[in-house]
Formats: sequence, structure tokens, C-alpha cells
Amino acid sequence: MGVASDERQQLCELFDRVGPDAPTLCEGWTTRDLAVHLVVRERRPDALAGKLLQRLADRGERIESEIGDRPWPELVDMVRQGPPKWNPLGLSAVDETVNSAEFYVHHEDVRRAQPGWEPRPSDPARDEALWKALSRTAKVFYGRSPVGVVLRRPDGTEIAARRGPRTVRINGETGELLLHAFGRKQVRVTFDGNEADVLAVEDLRRSL
Repeated sequence: MGVASDERQQLCELFDRVGPDAPTLCEGWTTRDLAVHLVVRERRPDALAGKLLQRLADRGERIESEIGDRPWPELVDMVRQGPPKWNPLGLSAVDETVNSAEFYVHHEDVRRAQPGWEPRPSDPARDEALWKALSRTAKVFYGRSPVGVVLRRPDGTEIAARRGPRTVRINGETGELLLHAFGRKQVRVTFDGNEADVLAVEDLRRSL
């Protein structure tokens, strides 16, 4: 079992507990909407094409609607089972590389939309997988920042996400830094830097 697989299973267990109409941190999405997104992502790339090509938009919406109409337990099982054999995401190495961050973030999207949430305890294997994912993508997430951005975890390790004339340092546990990069508001991080520069970075993340 890897981090991606663990996060997938824990998310599905949470889906089972909260049901299809619970809120998430994805604006406008319920848990059913999130589950449909995950199923379409892994099983129906033809529906995803509708996000890119207007002429295929109606087909994509129809596919999403058909999947969303499935009974909730069936929909959750489709997420739990993962991608079909023809999808490269079904290979454990690919799954771990691509899906560790994806399923961690979406697991937290459901957890942190519930009242009284607290960050989960640190887990070395999970944190290392998420740090690797963040190292690969940080420059994409912060590439439009008007100032430099450095991500720093408690052990002092840093990722230079964006270089600039002035720098904002974002401090936090690995998972919190990843969630901030993904634009989530329910995170626990601190900032070092000029107040105006910090606000500029925060405005950038809110635009995602």
C-alpha cells in the first residue's frame, strides 16, 4: 500500500460516513460532485475532453450527469476500485507519483469542510511523498507570484517556488504547504515577509 492508495481508501471511508450531500472545500461542490470528478478523471477521459473543446461540452456534461445519478454506494465503490486496467494510473508507481497529492488534497477537502477539524498527525512516509509532489509542482502553483516564494517545513528544508526581488516564506507542515499551494483556505501556515507581499501571494492563491 502506498500513500495514494491509503488516501483513496480513507477518503472513501469518509464518503461512506458523511454521505453524498456533505460540503467540501471545492467551492460549489458536494461530496457527490467530488466523487463524480474522481470517477470521470480515472474512467472517462472522453468527458474530460469537454472541458477543453466546446463542441464536446454537451457530451461531457451528459457523461458526468449519468455517473452522478448512480446510487451513492455504487459511486463510492467506483472511486474505491480506482482506474481500469487500461489506464496507466492503475500502475502502482504511476498511481503513487500522480495520485498521492490528488487524493490527499481531496481527502482534506472533505475532512476540513466538517466542523471541528484538526490537522492529522504527521506521517513520515506520507509527508515525504507529498514533499516530492510539491517539489515537482511548486513553480507551477506560484509561477505568477509578483514576489519570490519559499516553502519551508519544520525541519528547515525549503523549496524555492518562485524567485523575485523580495521573498515571502511560507512555513508549515508538508501537508499544510501542499494545501496552500492548491489554493485551499483551511490551512495552518505562517508567513515571513512584507505584509503587502504576503497579501499579494494570498490573492494569487485565492484566484485558483
